[in-house]
Amino acid sequence: MRRSLTAALAVTTLVTPLVLVATAGSASAAPTAPRTPLVDFNHDGYADLAISAVGGYEGTTPGTVTVVYGSAAGPDTAHAKTFGRATPGVPGDPQDGGRFGQETAAADLDGDQYTDLVVTGYDGKAVVLWGSASGLSGEGSTAMPWRGGHVTAGDFNGDGKRDLVTVDFEGEADPGEDIHGMSVSYGPFTRDGKAASKQQVPTAREFGPEAFVVGDLTGDGADDIVSTHGFEEKAYSSQFWKGGEDGVATTSQRLAPSLGGAVADVDKDGYGDLVVRDIGDNYEDMPYQKGTVLVRYGSADGPSATRTAKITQDTAGVPGVGEDGDEFGSSISAGDVNGDGYADIAVGIPGEDIESVADAGSAVLLKGSRSGLTGTGAQAFQQSTAGVPGASEKNDEFGGRVLLSDTDKDGRADLTATAPLEDGTYADSGAAWHLRGSASGLTVTGITSFGPKALGLPENRVEFGGGLTR
Repeated sequence: MRRSLTAALAVTTLVTPLVLVATAGSASAAPTAPRTPLVDFNHDGYADLAISAVGGYEGTTPGTVTVVYGSAAGPDTAHAKTFGRATPGVPGDPQDGGRFGQETAAADLDGDQYTDLVVTGYDGKAVVLWGSASGLSGEGSTAMPWRGGHVTAGDFNGDGKRDLVTVDFEGEADPGEDIHGMSVSYGPFTRDGKAASKQQVPTAREFGPEAFVVGDLTGDGADDIVSTHGFEEKAYSSQFWKGGEDGVATTSQRLAPSLGGAVADVDKDGYGDLVVRDIGDNYEDMPYQKGTVLVRYGSADGPSATRTAKITQDTAGVPGVGEDGDEFGSSISAGDVNGDGYADIAVGIPGEDIESVADAGSAVLLKGSRSGLTGTGAQAFQQSTAGVPGASEKNDEFGGRVLLSDTDKDGRADLTATAPLEDGTYADSGAAWHLRGSASGLTVTGITSFGPKALGLPENRVEFGGGLTR
């Protein structure tokens, strides 16, 4: 049966870099450390959360995205807002199985200092919800000139304006071949969704790109793109596309196959490092893999081919033991949890067995250091951890999505981890947990958890937490 990496993407996370760090290097040739603006829809300085509930593939829900605004106390669930095709002002009509919120991207597209939210689904054209002093609203939202598909935000020409990369390729393919590509839309955008300019980049791969990881690996102040490719059971080489003053390069560097990941400076040398899930050459094996996180350290020439590291649950210092089906690295996010200037990496392990409870799920924090990313000082959390609300149950898949972001504005990233298959009143309602960052790492002190019921939303098989916006 024909199949692409799209199905695999339902259980992984696409991310952009999430860390602000100081520049390192010599005064004469100092690289520009990777930077990504805060996801802040109301511009109050607190990171906001946008959590998707798209449901399963049975077609029982249209899909929604819920915004939980940050505050001094962390996520402010009392003032959360939910958006879908039925929200007044949002273009399109709700459809069961529409999966509104399947993919999202956060960026200040129009340059007004408020983060905007791009939402895609199977149910029509992508939509932009515009930020404002009161946050997001359906009123005035805009249908983009492309349908659904994968979307990620970055600054690919280094001009300080936020851009989008999508798979709505309009360029010419090689004659006689089924070749696709990506579209790079450069900001600023007008409120009718029009980009300042647009670039078509053929990727010379069949049935892709299926995912993007974005960030500045070369230290030149422009974000680069790593695209993922595959068809049926085959995972093809990922490709590194350099960003720069003139836009995205049209030739690429081939990398090992990967899926999902982040770009962040884990060794504080000023270059963004590529942290991805190493999937081998057959992505249909992923649900049965122990899981491996691959680090390719950044340089002026891009991701290094020689300075690399692999981390698994069998790496010294990493809690747990690697077992078939754990999927260590299924979700990856970056941020500075302890405020030491090194980016840390949150890793989802949705297939982790907790004692005899199959696929209960877990999340691990790997800490950055001068030596790079290692297992030293790693922390693990699951619903059986003391202080974490709930209980580890079969097929919860805690850690299905992970996100590091500073929701309480204390200078340290906090962890949001979701379990999309957590059972509430109904099966597979989903839930999210929020752990605060501290000088020693993540802490359960002040931990909160919430699901759709607490937010006044439908519960039955909505899989709340199936997506977390970067």
